[in-house]
Amino acid sequence: MNLGSLLRKKRKEKGLTLKQVAEKAGISEGFLSQVENDVSSPSVDSLVKICNAIALNAGDLIREAEKKERFVVIRKSEWEDVEIPSSRFVTRRFFAPDNRELIDSSVMALEPGASIPGRKNLKRSQEILCVLKGTVELMCGSETVNLFEGDSVHYYWSAPEKQMITNRSKGLSVVLWVGTL
Repeated sequence: MNLGSLLRKKRKEKGLTLKQVAEKAGISEGFLSQVENDVSSPSVDSLVKICNAIALNAGDLIREAEKKERFVVIRKSEWEDVEIPSSRFVTRRFFAPDNRELIDSSVMALEPGASIPGRKNLKRSQEILCVLKGTVELMCGSETVNLFEGDSVHYYWSAPEKQMITNRSKGLSVVLWVGTL
């Protein structure tokens, strides 16, 4: 049962911070963070206090968590293309946005000279990039690395304002990207 990510989603939907919910529930902010990240499991009493602080019914939350799909197959014909004409790249999402809770992923096709900036408003995320076709340049902070077909990189605590993926080759490049939310 993945209560943590569901609690985080509900808290954010209500526009509440970790600090606000923790104070109202009478628990530490660190413990609430561990619960939301599924590092710690709350006691029944703590879960009820957290749910009350978010204005949720604990029973409803548990029922919703039990109904979540655990295994989803997305056929190639169901992939959604998102093309941003001025950017010269296409992002192919193969998992609907409303189903993404912990990770995000896409296959991106970059025309020669196209660049993709880092994701905005994320802190302490982790990302994996694998080059499926062609070559790309990854700028991550003060480091720049060239990646060739079949290469992959796992980078920690991404800094979106200092991140860029660029196709500096003369042909189309395709990358698989996966990142935590």
